[in-house]
Amino acid sequence: MTHSIGLHHVTALSGNISRTHDFYTRVLGLRLVKKTVNFDDAASWHLYFGDTTGLPGTLITFFSWEDTRAAKPGFGEAVAVAFSIPPGSAPYWAERLADEGVTCAQGVDAKSPVIAFHDPDGLALELVEQDLLDLSHPHLEDVSPEHAITGLHAATLLVGDMEATARVLMDVFGWREMARAELPGVERLRFHSGTQAQGAQIDLLRADGAPQAKRGTGSVHHLAFRTSSDAQQTEMVAELRKLGLETTPVLDRTYFRSVYFREPSGVLFEIATDAPGFTVDENVERLGEAVKLPDSLQDKREVILAKLPKI
Repeated sequence: MTHSIGLHHVTALSGNISRTHDFYTRVLGLRLVKKTVNFDDAASWHLYFGDTTGLPGTLITFFSWEDTRAAKPGFGEAVAVAFSIPPGSAPYWAERLADEGVTCAQGVDAKSPVIAFHDPDGLALELVEQDLLDLSHPHLEDVSPEHAITGLHAATLLVGDMEATARVLMDVFGWREMARAELPGVERLRFHSGTQAQGAQIDLLRADGAPQAKRGTGSVHHLAFRTSSDAQQTEMVAELRKLGLETTPVLDRTYFRSVYFREPSGVLFEIATDAPGFTVDENVERLGEAVKLPDSLQDKREVILAKLPKI
């Protein structure tokens, strides 16, 4: 059976890419591991933030949509993204965010302390204590190792057809339901990949009367799930077709190979290979320093860079 061990990355929409860069590097302490453009729309930056090496499972990425309206949350999208932080570090992060003027709330999700807040564009974020210290190489320029973000933890999806979305998670990615909760008009299902990996949890949320999402700045563009090989990616595509879901062809994104599809509730999913990774065109020490473009855009470099917002 095909199996994805977790999220590869989450891509969201930024209304001010310079402000986004500052928030995710200086405030949250992530590393800018790749500075490129949206391969399908070279008028937009595509910035990748993650651990020191850009390990799959640690990445949140942004397209710069500077002149776009703010998002209106609703079903058919991811409505929250959670990162893992080391056990015992929640008080540090609550104080750090408060010092930065970021309003946050603290709570407990099962056994783990949770801090909920929003980024400057209104994207809902969470920090969840989880012991994943040996699975990544946190960037330690602005945050000490005992507190640094270690990768993605989970994403919450607001969906219209919970059972159909669950079928994709189970039959295509090999995930299993771990918990279920219901209140009048609200239902939540929790799925887990069953592995000790970053981004190994997805929550599905259904709410009576929820409007359809309207994409804009502060919303999640898509979720990418990891696959270990091209062969496994092909197997996942075959499983999708059994469910009656169509995909794009395999697209070369330089740092991984991707297939995209919309699951039954309308959330855009991606299946991304772990290889070749972000050191294919930069060594680890220089990651994120230069603007990297695919070969197909190199002859337009000066024109493209002249039109992009300043970072």
